[in-house]
Amino acid sequence: MSDLLATFGPSDSDAELISEIARIHPTRVTVLIENVEPGWAFDETPGGMDLRNRLAALMAAIERDTGATVTGLAGSRDQLTGWRFDREVNGRTPVAA
Repeated sequence: MSDLLATFGPSDSDAELISEIARIHPTRVTVLIENVEPGWAFDETPGGMDLRNRLAALMAAIERDTGATVTGLAGSRDQLTGWRFDREVNGRTPVAA
C-alpha cells in the first residue's frame, strides 16, 4: 500500500501531474491545493466555483486514471500535520543546486 500527497498549484499542469501519479501506482492519494484562500470551499465568486470544479475534475481523474482512492483534500499544509506519505508529487521542476 502506498500513500501519496499530490500537490497542485494554480499554474500547474493537471494532466502532467495526473500522469506522474499514475506512473507511481499509489493506493491512496491526498490532494493538496496550494495558495488558496482559507474560505475557498464557501467562495461563491466565479474564481471559487472554478477552483471547486477543478478539484472535482482532479479527484475524478486521479481515481479514474490511477485506480487509487482519493482519501482526502487539503487547502494548506497545516491541515496535514501528523500525516505521513510515502511520496509526494508536485508541479515544481527540480532546480540544479
